[in-house]
Amino acid sequence: MKLLIIEDETALLNALKKGLSKSGYAVDTARDGEAALDKFYGAYYDVIVLDLNLPKLDGIDVLKAIRNEDEKTNVLILSARSEVEDKIKGLDLGANDYLAKPFSFNELQARIRALTRRDYNVKDTVLSCGDVVLDMALKKVQHAGKDISLRKKEYGILEYLMLHQGKIVSAETLFEHVWDSRADQFSNAFKVHLTSLRKKLPEGFIKTVRGEGYYVG
Repeated sequence: MKLLIIEDETALLNALKKGLSKSGYAVDTARDGEAALDKFYGAYYDVIVLDLNLPKLDGIDVLKAIRNEDEKTNVLILSARSEVEDKIKGLDLGANDYLAKPFSFNELQARIRALTRRDYNVKDTVLSCGDVVLDMALKKVQHAGKDISLRKKEYGILEYLMLHQGKIVSAETLFEHVWDSRADQFSNAFKVHLTSLRKKLPEGFIKTVRGEGYYVG
């Protein structure tokens, strides 16, 4: 899953990027409202984590611009503005969730997971396909009850495919959701990770539709 973190406090921004990247997310960052919109217009994000107190362009104005362009992208407001009126305003303008500072990092991750599950009509954090079970909360994968050790990008590819079971997903879409915007889409990174992932899963688990993409289920 690909996230955009918009936060002007450098220490907090770096901590969020490090923690969420460690959890397997592809993370882009922006420190002001204008840079945030530049990133938003140039890529697709599964969840945008938005601070309201931003330089150059206020977070509320960023939210308005996002919603004028896209009604579906998940936006989670993360802000020191904890008054009820601020929460109501943010939610009325189209935010999907609101978490006040200070906050628990584990709660932030849980809310991000909840937004992505809602996006794909998934009620549980555990996904299964045949004998393969993926736990989105623990970032663990098992086959026939045995743990499978996956690298972060391998896990990201598998998670996205299992969220779209039975649907063909193009290589471009997988790359867009699993790698951050600094990655070179013309490199062979995707093919290398996909090949490695397939070797760790049952034979034929990830199927290829020539010229279209990949699917599981």
